[in-house]
Amino acid sequence: MITIEAIKPGPKPKKDDGSLDKRRRVTPDKKKDYPPLKKHKHKKGD
Repeated sequence: MITIEAIKPGPKPKKDDGSLDKRRRVTPDKKKDYPPLKKHKHKKGD
């Protein structure tokens, strides 16, 4: 039997130059600490 393993859903790393990865999202309360990142909103029911 073949076992399938999923890719780890861990955080994406910073780039070598130290800038933040723009694909990441932050919660509204952490937005002030990370201004260039987009806000993460939960859909109703999550």
